Amino acid sequence: MRPQKILDTDMISGLTKVFRDKGYEGTSLNDLAEVTGLKKASLYHRFPNGKQEMAESVLNNIDQWVDDHIFFPLMDENKPTELRLKDALKNIEILYDSGKNTCVLRAFSMHSGLSLFEKQVKSGMDKWITAFNALGIALKLTSTQSQQNAVQTLIELQGSLIVTKGLADTSIFKNTLKNIEKRYSIA
Repeated sequence: MRPQKILDTDMISGLTKVFRDKGYEGTSLNDLAEVTGLKKASLYHRFPNGKQEMAESVLNNIDQWVDDHIFFPLMDENKPTELRLKDALKNIEILYDSGKNTCVLRAFSMHSGLSLFEKQVKSGMDKWITAFNALGIALKLTSTQSQQNAVQTLIELQGSLIVTKGLADTSIFKNTLKNIEKRYSIA
């Protein structure tokens, strides 16, 4: 067996960047081949179902990273709530590179991407709400307040990513993280 030309982690990282930047519809097989350094035939060898399978691999990879670094810390009842929030916000900043990266859920929720990945997009958003809801409950908020704060947090994160990108100003995203921290610190 010949050694792989590109490691799976490097390949998924490259695929993620292209899908984040161009969305599902805007990404061509040429883009995917170029970012991985592989020929289209090699990509199809690794991903027999083509672009859709590549996108699913990206979603699964990010989903696992977010579970491990954001959701689990937010729901870790063995840590004080303040530390849970700080850890999660630090990792959110890493995930989005201080607001420079587009959310992959947004990238896959456009045009035909939504019909193909609707379950994954909804599941991802539900997980964000569930994790921040758990934090609110741990802070002794009412279930209504906790749910409202969780939804508002998701809205602010997603909105700030769009505005940060549109204005090329990462301070918008960083200020959003500070406001989220204040929201849960006040509780």
